[in-house]
Amino acid sequence: MKLLRLKITDPKGFRSLQAGFEYQFRTEWDLQEEQGFAPFVCAGPNGSGKSNLLEALAAIFYHLECIYLENRPDSFDYDEETNSEGFRGDRAIPDGFEVEYLIPIRDSSELAYSGLGGNAHIKIVKNVEESPLWYLVNNVSEQKLVMTKTMSRQLLPDYILGYSSGENEILSLPFFKMRFVQFDEYDQALKQQLPYPGRPESRLVYLDSSFSQAILICNLLFQDADALTPFRDDVKIAELREFRIIIQRSIEVEENQIPAFGSRDENKRESIEEIVRNHPALSTIEDESQSKRYRVDLVHLLDGSDTSDKVIPRLMHCATCWYLDEPNDTLYLDYWVNEVTRQAFRENFDFEVNRSPIALFQAFQVLLTLNLYSASDQLKSELYQSGSLYVNETVPILASDERIMRFKHFWLTKTDVSEPVLLKSLSDGEHQLLHALGLCLLFKDTQSLFLLDEPETHFNPDWRANFVTRLNECFVDSKDQEMLITTHTPFLISDSQPEKVLVFNKADGKVSVTHPDYNTLGASINKITMATFGKRETIGLRAQTIRDDFLQRFNEGEDKEHLLAEINRKLGDSVEKVLLIKTILDSMEEKG
Repeated sequence: MKLLRLKITDPKGFRSLQAGFEYQFRTEWDLQEEQGFAPFVCAGPNGSGKSNLLEALAAIFYHLECIYLENRPDSFDYDEETNSEGFRGDRAIPDGFEVEYLIPIRDSSELAYSGLGGNAHIKIVKNVEESPLWYLVNNVSEQKLVMTKTMSRQLLPDYILGYSSGENEILSLPFFKMRFVQFDEYDQALKQQLPYPGRPESRLVYLDSSFSQAILICNLLFQDADALTPFRDDVKIAELREFRIIIQRSIEVEENQIPAFGSRDENKRESIEEIVRNHPALSTIEDESQSKRYRVDLVHLLDGSDTSDKVIPRLMHCATCWYLDEPNDTLYLDYWVNEVTRQAFRENFDFEVNRSPIALFQAFQVLLTLNLYSASDQLKSELYQSGSLYVNETVPILASDERIMRFKHFWLTKTDVSEPVLLKSLSDGEHQLLHALGLCLLFKDTQSLFLLDEPETHFNPDWRANFVTRLNECFVDSKDQEMLITTHTPFLISDSQPEKVLVFNKADGKVSVTHPDYNTLGASINKITMATFGKRETIGLRAQTIRDDFLQRFNEGEDKEHLLAEINRKLGDSVEKVLLIKTILDSMEEKG
């Protein structure tokens, strides 16, 4: 997909983006001039609105995704009659917006009937307190679409993918909410004994520490050596050696939680014993205690017989060995990784999405999302309506042995180390590179929107200088992806054409976006630092203060030979040092 235009029409604006904020990413004519993959690089001072643009896009597509879900959670406030947009009170979503983008038309009888082919130009208009309106735009008119769930799957991006360094919830909030939607989708299917496809219906994916191991395993098991070149050249990863998956299949529940597993027919009254007896995921704990206790098999819809195609049997088929701790109902799956292991994963997980690692990732995604089981219905209901940037802090954090699924004993071999190393032993920068590039590699063949918020903050200068090149290596021969990156790194700007650099500025409470007025591709770091970030000096403030002190001493008449010697001894090489020395030498020549 390719973005064309975004406008915020909510009278309250959205975050720092004011009402009426509008940006034209490109025109259809501009797209014809674009060659291959190139991200939009969003630069500017702190607080200038860069991250809010990414969040606005994430929130808009979260909004659209939720409207057209087949299975919305009960705790999700939605009223088709009076509030068909279903998000009244959700302060994390703009209530008015316009967004336009191009997306290749996939097999859809409804669109084929219109006689259109190639890219569809989609325009979505959401007025305040109204449902979004969809239009198919051509050269002379706009055709209003009667949107269906089937058509929405055709006209929305394959995935909305988010990554943010550190604990930046500005971008993560829509994705965080979607994880609970995904959990509730599974939870309701489990309680109501409904079919479940083994993967989330919604397509928002956010990469944080809880999903980083899943991303890395999928790439190291499925990608060929050429695709993994950045992992090998920069992080020095040679191979995945071994890892363990631990699945706690069941948890204890209180008696007051059992009715949720009963019939939804209000006229049918069931006792607790009848509900437990009739539901395959429920059981009674038998011990010496006099009080009745109950367990629920949380992974019931993912488990099955040895011949089942469900997630857990498929993971067992790939394991080198496995063990079920029956007293604790915990499954241990161990993987010694070699070509036989890789082939087993390909045979069990590549058939759904054309030999890609996405099917395996979606299996991990479902299992990891079950770790949200401790959140109450009230908490989830409040979370769905929350606009707080600190909503993540309200969700209980489980100890490792309380989680439904976790990875352990994750060992890698590296070309620069003789012995295998634990994944946890890698540096912050190494983890960040594996996360950002791993997300790109995993979804490189999809028509997706990538939103990366300062993905290079922990990189050394060499990695920062190489980052755009590494991204291009991930998307070689790909052209259907759209990516926005926020950054304070001049290197990313130096590797971008000026039309792909968005310079943010905030003045008088309004955010504006412009392109640089100079050719950024190949521009020096000093030029970019001064022109784009407003930093006139190439040295730090303390060094600048020392340099200014030397200039003051020169102006006060201090001995110039002595001053030059001290300057050379105390200051390293810089433009500022050269200019200071030149000033002193020029004055000596004038007097000589």
